[in-house]
Amino acid sequence: MPTLLLYAAAALAEIAGCFSVWAWWRLGASPLWLVPGAAALGAFAFLLALTGSEAAGRAFAAYGGIYIAASLVWLWAAEGEQPDRFDCAGAALCLAGAAVILLAPRG
Repeated sequence: MPTLLLYAAAALAEIAGCFSVWAWWRLGASPLWLVPGAAALGAFAFLLALTGSEAAGRAFAAYGGIYIAASLVWLWAAEGEQPDRFDCAGAALCLAGAAVILLAPRG
């Protein structure tokens, strides 16, 4: 599976897992929301470990940019709040940073 697709799947799993805790804690949802949330967070860790990076820290750093952009997509799609220009500018900067980390020539 290509790295970008792994990062996107990991971001979806992490956001879903974290949102389950948010829904339980902040929105008053049933504690049963924590069960699929825990599974989603486990899937997130597994997916992130599948990336092709030889160094965990580099994989995590590059993933950060993807996560930030995916979080803004979640904000819009799941929470119905459109990201503003500052959200988009910040995400663009983070994606540029992730691209530098992922695409840099290394020996």
